[in-house]
Amino acid sequence: MHKINILNLGCAKNLVDSEVMTGMLRRAGFEITADQESADIIIVNTCGFIADAKEESIDALLQAVEHKKSGTCRGIVAAGCLAQRYSGEILQEIPELDGLVGTGEIPRIVEVVNAVIDGERKIFVTGTPSFIYNHNMPRELLTHPYSAYIKVAEGCNNRCTYCAIPQIRGAYRSRKQESIIAEAGMLAEQGVREINLIAQDTTRYGLDIYGEYKLDELLRSLSGIDGPEWIRVLYAYPTHFTDSLIEVIASKDKICKYLDIPLQHADDEILRKMNRQGSSADVVRLIEKLRKNIPGLALRTSLIVGFPGETEKEYQTLVDFVKMVRFDHMGVFVFSPEEGTPAAEMPGQVPDEIKEYRKDRLMKIQQEISYTRNIGKIGEIISVLIEGKVETEPELYEGRTEYDAPEVDGVISIRGMNLKPGDIVPVRITHAYEYDLIGEVINESAQ
Repeated sequence: MHKINILNLGCAKNLVDSEVMTGMLRRAGFEITADQESADIIIVNTCGFIADAKEESIDALLQAVEHKKSGTCRGIVAAGCLAQRYSGEILQEIPELDGLVGTGEIPRIVEVVNAVIDGERKIFVTGTPSFIYNHNMPRELLTHPYSAYIKVAEGCNNRCTYCAIPQIRGAYRSRKQESIIAEAGMLAEQGVREINLIAQDTTRYGLDIYGEYKLDELLRSLSGIDGPEWIRVLYAYPTHFTDSLIEVIASKDKICKYLDIPLQHADDEILRKMNRQGSSADVVRLIEKLRKNIPGLALRTSLIVGFPGETEKEYQTLVDFVKMVRFDHMGVFVFSPEEGTPAAEMPGQVPDEIKEYRKDRLMKIQQEISYTRNIGKIGEIISVLIEGKVETEPELYEGRTEYDAPEVDGVISIRGMNLKPGDIVPVRITHAYEYDLIGEVINESAQ
């Protein structure tokens, strides 16, 4: 039995691809190992979104090459976004690679691995990816067993000028509702309590195959499935919200009162250059509407600083916007000129040191906002999903509220006994920090 190591890099959408490859390889009889030194084949599921991610992917591939040179592994396969976008360059720069699997050829991973074991080199990269996962394909969770992502769509049609995702993953294509609901039921049977819906643009879901937005209908159906307690919507494009979608988020208890809405900027001229739909005023009206109609809503966004043409004036517009809206969570990224995108060739490129300064300043503002919000939670009783014990303090458990998405938002440390991962328990908040909280269980029987 050959051992396979799969290293996943990048976003949650990439993670689902790694889980599908893991499931396919396991079903084909391979053993999956987390130890690269004992692996016969190392698969690196690469990210190609921004410069830092590409560099991390290359470093991971070069590390795998070292294992191959030392004789501990027989073959290396590059999969995912970087393999899709730069297949020729990767093969030239890293000739030790034995296989490539682009984003459109995930189902052929077993074929590639078998070929590599037989001493062949296999390259499967399509020009226009069309693959989309369905529930009949094997999938093995690489997350905690109580939490999972469901990819409701693949690709993107928005064509933001800074983004290469349409080149890497193709046009937007929704999954059939029946497949998503069936997958959610299967995950529920495995004990999953939190489902996180993802796509490059979740609020666009259904438009391509049903002729209208269908995220609201999908959420209603998912809310009726026994098992999962939390259903979370991530990566929602701001101009694709419908009144029906807002109503279902507000009315269904299982749907987390949490939305991740990547806005990227708040200056209208920068938004125009980014090819983002809608204006800053439209965004403000949407946020006011969401907060009015969904009581207790937590909002997360991501922003880009240093986009070409961003002067201190445009940046100050963004700063004022952040101070006014007061997001619960926020991520800030410096503009990365991606090869083949219009923004990479635009005049007015901002020096790196200015981009970093603007990012740090904006995050410091958000840190103060987050701390003030957290202080206001002291004394509240909030349901918390237990994720495990704190490594450095075994008497403490760590978890998240429904207002915190996995991996990216804050956590809460809890004193309690006889808790286990996947429990959802009521916790009283006792202390607050910039991003994290401390609390105590007031009733240690899991809900």
